Amino acid sequence: MQTLDSTDIKPSPIDATDAFLVIDNLSKVYPTANGDTYTVLDGINLTVNEGEFVSVIGHSGCGKSTLLDMVSGFRTPTTGEVRLRSQRITKPGPDRMVVFQNYSLLPWMSAFENIYLGINSIWRKKPKAEKEAIVREHLAMVGLSEAADKRPTALSGGMKQRVCIARALSMRPEILILDEPFGALDPITREELQDELLKIWTDNRVTVLMITHDIDEALLLSDRIVMMTNGPSAKVGEILEVPFPRPRNRTRVMEDPVYYELRNQALDFLYHRYAHDDV
Repeated sequence: MQTLDSTDIKPSPIDATDAFLVIDNLSKVYPTANGDTYTVLDGINLTVNEGEFVSVIGHSGCGKSTLLDMVSGFRTPTTGEVRLRSQRITKPGPDRMVVFQNYSLLPWMSAFENIYLGINSIWRKKPKAEKEAIVREHLAMVGLSEAADKRPTALSGGMKQRVCIARALSMRPEILILDEPFGALDPITREELQDELLKIWTDNRVTVLMITHDIDEALLLSDRIVMMTNGPSAKVGEILEVPFPRPRNRTRVMEDPVYYELRNQALDFLYHRYAHDDV
């Protein structure tokens, strides 16, 4: 177990030849209506290894979504840069797929068609039969083969999010970006999808960056937990190394005394050292 205090965090080895994803001295500043500026993020440095599962937690307003938007290419850094395999990220691309909290499915299309649309947009020259096989493979991966022809209105929240995860993975991205993917789900469905995501990640080992407000979720799923200080000018405050061996089992993880040590460290960071003023 390794805990990095903000005073001990050194910039990531950004010139390392084997670096997979590098967030290099990243800042994001917005102009305000009165002519001033508002700094959301200030000097973020982080290196993510290929195949790693990293969660980002912090209070609302600390810039978690802004950070992942710059990894996905939806926003441009004010200073610094994000690099994937040494290539600077300047725009969205199928190598970085995002799963949002609000499902983002086209309501007039079936689950099959929603996934096929994405595949067809990036692999136009693939034979139709091959693209359809990819759709079926990923629907089976998330346990929705029998729901292939159902439209989103006929699916539960958990099923919709399974479709979104299947669609994202069907593009075979290098990085899967999850922005509070289970935040809108009831606790039972949330646990089911956490376990399902854990299995999918174990089988595929795609690199994952996930925003969550749920410490238990982060501890179950992650290799590291990046904890952000409060905004404005939010920074990486601490990084928790999660030592539980993989493949993971929820019961075994939660019975490990180290689980509660890490949980208490995260709670202390969020609700004592960096508690909101109104908490």
